[in-house]
Amino acid sequence: MKPKVLITWKIPGGPIRELGQYAEVEIHEGDRPLTPQEIMDRLPGKMGLLSMAIDPITSEVLQAGPDLKIVANYAVGYNNIDLAAATRRKIAVTNTPEVLTDTTADLTFALILGVARRVAEGDRWVRAGKWMGWKPDWMLGTDVHGKTLGVIGLGRIGLAVAKRAVAFNMKILYFDPRSIDSATLDSLGAKFRPLPDLLRESDFVTLHVPLTAQTTHLIGRQELQGMKRTAFLINASRGPVVDERALVEALRKGEIAGAGLDVFEEEPKVSPALMEMENVLLLPHIGSATVETREKMAQVAVKNIIAVIRGEIPPSIVNPEIYALDSTEIRTG
Repeated sequence: MKPKVLITWKIPGGPIRELGQYAEVEIHEGDRPLTPQEIMDRLPGKMGLLSMAIDPITSEVLQAGPDLKIVANYAVGYNNIDLAAATRRKIAVTNTPEVLTDTTADLTFALILGVARRVAEGDRWVRAGKWMGWKPDWMLGTDVHGKTLGVIGLGRIGLAVAKRAVAFNMKILYFDPRSIDSATLDSLGAKFRPLPDLLRESDFVTLHVPLTAQTTHLIGRQELQGMKRTAFLINASRGPVVDERALVEALRKGEIAGAGLDVFEEEPKVSPALMEMENVLLLPHIGSATVETREKMAQVAVKNIIAVIRGEIPPSIVNPEIYALDSTEIRTG
């Protein structure tokens, strides 16, 4: 008898068909996400859960799946999962690293270019029939090439963004508590700065950190006041990394020039004040949203589940310590 797997939302089908060779798959195909209670109602008897980044996989949810052996998150981030609770129950938690790195970096640079050159604003003017012809002093933006880019979090995605910045002849500063390979830094010409110095010197500040207790509101009132008045804040990581109220205040006061946001503090809710501001570019959390990348994410998630079904260690596990707790199985009964 095949083990059972719950997928909380429909994802690209090729990998799912492969998973169907190993497991009995139940897929939620509705037009809205499952509530935590609906996930809990469907978990009994399931050995695997393929969750979305928007699914709150709490300790209570995990308890509803007594046979659960793996939660494969369809995202690189996994802050939506109670990792400690999963580890205590010897449930493997996996993510989808690497496959969305370049796609998210592309989107980040789209935000940089879009907000600097007023792309969405110009589009709105043309569509509204407001464009009366070329003027030398109208719709002026700011150059990106030759400017200073401050990268907060020089991991996979931050590094990919920095590589793109090299092509724009940008000076690259970074802040990251981890040690970065010197050869990598030399290839980029990247220089470390403490966070206050990076904020003070950068023309564009881009965020690429996971959401943790330490990074929640990493950019708040004080940090925004420390930026140049001509600088732009870019966030394609997680919404709560930025104190959204403080950002609105800084934009209203002209303490920074603008912002490009793909994520928000209370998604899908967006501050009405942000939606009224022409100097803010707003996107609906589409950092990894290409056909190719979403297919690859599905492949990685499915690969992780199949590995557990085979009794193997899933390749992108984020809590490998569960194997040290029990060398014979991922989860006891």
